[in-house]
This record gives sequence, C-alpha cells and structure tokens, in this order.
Amino acid sequence: MQYLHTMLRVSDLDSALRFYCDGLGLVETRRYESQKGRFTLVFLAAPQDVERAKEDKAPLVELTYNWPDADGKTEQLTGGRNFGHLAYRVDDIYALCAHLQSHGITILRPPRDGHMAFVRSPDGASVELLQAGDNLPAQEPWASMENTGEW
Repeated sequence: MQYLHTMLRVSDLDSALRFYCDGLGLVETRRYESQKGRFTLVFLAAPQDVERAKEDKAPLVELTYNWPDADGKTEQLTGGRNFGHLAYRVDDIYALCAHLQSHGITILRPPRDGHMAFVRSPDGASVELLQAGDNLPAQEPWASMENTGEW
C-alpha cells in the first residue's frame, strides 16, 4: 500500500492557492481541467517532496474546485470534525508563521512551545505545522500569544 493524496474541495481556487502555495509554500505539480465535468484539480506537494511527487504522483494534496453552475452558484462547503488536519514538518516554525501572517493568515494556535502551530485554509481545512528536529526556544510574540478560534 502507498499513500497517494488527500483531496480537499475548495470554493475559491485562487484564494486556496494563495493559502497553500504563497502562504504555506506548497508547489503545484500538475493541474487537470475538465470542461465536460466542470471541475479543476490542482495537485500540490511540499517543497521537499516535489521530485518524488512528479515521479510517483504522491504524496500530494489535491485541491478540487467544482465550477459554478449555470446560475453562477458555487457549492457551499461545510467542514466536519471527521476531517482532522493536514500536517507538515517545517524548518523554522516561527519564520513560517510570520510569513503566513504577512499574507493575512491568522495563526489559530501559535507556536508558543517552538514546536506546533495550527492555521486554517480559506475553506476551513485545519493545517498543523510541526517544527523539524528539536523545539525552538520560546520566542515572542509567539510565547505569549493566545489561541484564536478553533483549529
């Protein structure tokens, strides 16, 4: 058995790509558009997984965007607790959280411990960020920052 991908439906492909690519730093490895099916699939890989993802088509996150209907209405997506979160190991959790904030992304669970943080995508998918290696020493503003919302 081999893990291939996690599929997430998104209601706005551009805002999802800003979050996952511009914010988190994932890389688009391929895209498929179906005129007949009226959907777009975008496959993303973590930077250190890009070559493997291109070769094996795994491990990936698949963003599925269903196009608006004839009346211009888009599918309303609602999250459920049955989906936990995506998790990524990162080289510098403080730098990534600062980068995400600079893109207007709220850090829901700040990395007070120098180890773990949580954010949410524009469609409410929870994303866990875990520091590679040992925890970083406590650092402001993260050490005293309160949690925000749910993650």
